[in-house]
Amino acid sequence: MNCTYSINDLDTVSKQLIKASKYKTWIFNASMGAGKTTLIKAIVKNLGVNDVANSPTFSIVNEYLGNNNEAIYHFDLYRLKNNEEAYDMGLDEYFDDDNWCFVEWPNQAESILPDNFHTISINIIDKNTRELNFD
Repeated sequence: MNCTYSINDLDTVSKQLIKASKYKTWIFNASMGAGKTTLIKAIVKNLGVNDVANSPTFSIVNEYLGNNNEAIYHFDLYRLKNNEEAYDMGLDEYFDDDNWCFVEWPNQAESILPDNFHTISINIIDKNTRELNFD
């Protein structure tokens, strides 16, 4: 799926992504400030999360409960230095369960990622517009 969107389109785009999903682990590739966390906030809202989703930059992982008390994990791996730190925090164990996992800065733990996942790439077109590629 490829699309161009603005912040006003996030609800629609996130619903389309969820509907198109075959896997529950999604990795996000985009530069700082491209809107990874903003998109993830819309996605978790559409998965039934009532809490306000925030960036887990300092905590590294945030857990939310969605529809039917389903666990949803949002990771920001920017601060990790290597795969060993990812193993130390138990990142591989999060992927073992059949829960939604949204991973920002996945290159910090490439060898730990599960075999099946979607990749979302976001490119900045201008201040208000983004281009998204969902594989």
